[in-house]
Amino acid sequence: MSYETHADLGGRSGSGAVAPELEGELFHAAWEPRALALTLAVGATGAWNIDMSRAARETLPNYAELSYYEIWLAGLQRLLAQRGLLSPDEAAAGQALHPALALKRVLRAGDVASVLAAGSPTLRPSADVPRFNVGQRVRTRGEPVAHHSRLPAYARNKVGVVERLHGAHVFADANAQGLGEQAQWLYTVAFDSSELWGDDATPALTVSVDAWDAYLELA
Repeated sequence: MSYETHADLGGRSGSGAVAPELEGELFHAAWEPRALALTLAVGATGAWNIDMSRAARETLPNYAELSYYEIWLAGLQRLLAQRGLLSPDEAAAGQALHPALALKRVLRAGDVASVLAAGSPTLRPSADVPRFNVGQRVRTRGEPVAHHSRLPAYARNKVGVVERLHGAHVFADANAQGLGEQAQWLYTVAFDSSELWGDDATPALTVSVDAWDAYLELA
């Protein structure tokens, strides 16, 4: 399985011009809201977590060739196949051909609004004190990792200043691998644009990135 985060487009060129859309224009085809609904419904069963879902989408090898909801649908098919919830013949036929496997829970139509409103908070209690404080200079991890990561490529091995402390949150990198939540402190780190983009930077621009403790070391 590829671990390259194809959605990590910051600082890259060659993706074409940005085409603005009308405010509130959510879907472009009748199947797209169904793809979204299926993804949310199956995700609510507990067959995987939100970080696994994001990783499945963002590491699709043909990510750049797909539209937004094609990415969602392909990610969903990938997760279903990995867990034995969808067989190749069912995917080809577009319908169930085998007995369904048992799931932890089922999202009923009448519960959708309340479940979505509740969300999935990631803040967790922790007895650990933060390693870094507001105003400290830190450097982000520079080496590649053999898994999906939420640290943007453009912000690797860069020096910034801790701007905010957010408490301990589910560590997405571990959660996406099925290694448990491994909650750790989350910080907002502010970078001068010249640190990130060099000579191509917009003057006097600051870019803030939310970064877990494992991404950082003292500069």
